[in-house]
Amino acid sequence: METPVESTRERLLNIAEQRFGEGGYEGTSLRAITVAAAANIAAVNYHFGSKEALLRAAVARAMAPVNTERRRRLDQLEAKGEPSAEQLIRAFIEPGLDLVLRRGERGPVVARFIGRVAFDPSQRIRELYAAESDPVEARYLTALQVALPTAAPESVAFGYLNMLGLLALHQSQALTRPPGAEPGLDGQEDPGRLADNLIAFLVAAFDRGLRP
Repeated sequence: METPVESTRERLLNIAEQRFGEGGYEGTSLRAITVAAAANIAAVNYHFGSKEALLRAAVARAMAPVNTERRRRLDQLEAKGEPSAEQLIRAFIEPGLDLVLRRGERGPVVARFIGRVAFDPSQRIRELYAAESDPVEARYLTALQVALPTAAPESVAFGYLNMLGLLALHQSQALTRPPGAEPGLDGQEDPGRLADNLIAFLVAAFDRGLRP
């Protein structure tokens, strides 16, 4: 059974995900979070210490299962030999989009939060996000460079950065279904289908855009 302290902490984290995902870090006041969480500033200071520390804790909680799954998949692929670019892209993309599938009703909220924080206008906030994701992401970039030996390293890095950007756009729901398109194209109704479409697009982009 949860204690009141645990309940307050989780409530603050849940509301922080929602509000930061909707309004960004600078556009969300700590007061708005505490009011929505039925808490107060003292509770934030007690559990986290500051608004930035609350954001850091929310990012760490959201990214932990994604990083773990990405690391597991990469370890598995490398244990079998040198993975292909397509295998690496799939192993990277699917855990990010699985946020929607595995978090139940909170899935879209968590995915939007991660997508928003990853490309926040504030360099400080982007650095905070990077601190939680860089170790495993750096491994994927290195593996992609090995899988694409004829491409210049800076070209692979460019493609990789754009892969991160597209994933974040879909997570933040900044890309919506075009008028008249069939349901599921934007991934909100079928994240699995979105993953397949996005992976196919990225594989083609790496193949055609990084030829020597």
